[in-house]
Amino acid sequence: MRRRPNYLAGAGSLVWLFLVGLPLYVLLAATLRTRQDYAENGPVSIPDSFTLDNYTGAFDSGFGQYFFNTLVVTGCVIGIVLLLVPPLAYAIVRSRGRTTSAIFRLFLLGLAIPAQAVIVPMFYLISEAGLYDNLLGVILPTAAFCLPMSALILSGAMRDISPELYEAMAMDGASPRRMFLQLVLPLSRGGLSTIVVFSALQAWNGFLFPLVLTQSDSSKVVTLGLYNFQTEHGIDIPGLLGAVVLSMVPILLVYLFARRALVQGLMGVGGK
Repeated sequence: MRRRPNYLAGAGSLVWLFLVGLPLYVLLAATLRTRQDYAENGPVSIPDSFTLDNYTGAFDSGFGQYFFNTLVVTGCVIGIVLLLVPPLAYAIVRSRGRTTSAIFRLFLLGLAIPAQAVIVPMFYLISEAGLYDNLLGVILPTAAFCLPMSALILSGAMRDISPELYEAMAMDGASPRRMFLQLVLPLSRGGLSTIVVFSALQAWNGFLFPLVLTQSDSSKVVTLGLYNFQTEHGIDIPGLLGAVVLSMVPILLVYLFARRALVQGLMGVGGK
C-alpha cells in the first residue's frame, strides 16, 4: 500500500534546517567579508565580495603559535589519558580487591569537583613546581580532570566483554598482560575512541587553566588568542570568526573520524 507523504514532518524538517543553517551561514559568510562590508550591510546580507584576509590575518597576528600550542596541549593530554586509563579501567573491571575499589571511588569523587573550586590551590601548586607560564603546567591539570570521566567510560566498555572470552584465554595459558593487549584493547575500541574525543574536546576548548596558569604570548592557546581580536576601539568580528572557524577544524575532524565509535561508547556498547 502506498503511504501518503507526511507534509507536517517535511515542514518541520525545513524549519529545523533553517534554524541550524542560518547560524552556520552567518559564521562562514562573515569570515569571507571585509570588516567594512560586515559593518555596513549586517551579518545576514550576501557579501559584496569575498576575501581570505580574515584567515591569513589570523596567522599574521600570532594565531599560528596559539594553534600550535593547543595542538601540543591536546596531543599530550590524549597521550596521558591513553597511557593511564586503559590499565586502570582493566584493573577496575578484573580486580576484586578493596584497594582497586577504593581507587575507583576516588576517581569518581573527582567528577563532583569543578575546576573552579580548586583553581587557587592549583595555581600555587603549579607555581611552586616551577611550571607557571609553561605548557606542561596546563597539560597536567587538564589531563587530571579528564581521568575520572575517561575511567568511568572505559571501564563500562570493558565490562561489556564476555567473561567466557577471559576464561578461554586463561585456558590457553594467557597471562593478564596478554589478555589486556590481545583481548581487552581490541574489543574496547569504542570506549577508547570515546575517551580520545572527550579528552581532545576538554583540552582543545580549555580556558580556565590556560587563563590562570599562563601569561606570555609564547604559552597562549587558541581560546586565549581569540582575545587579540578585541581592542579598545571595538571587535574585529570577521577576523574573530575566521579564527573561530580555524580553531574548529581539528576537533571537527577528530569527531568525524570517531563519531560512530563515540556514540557506541556513550551508549555503553563500545566493546561489542
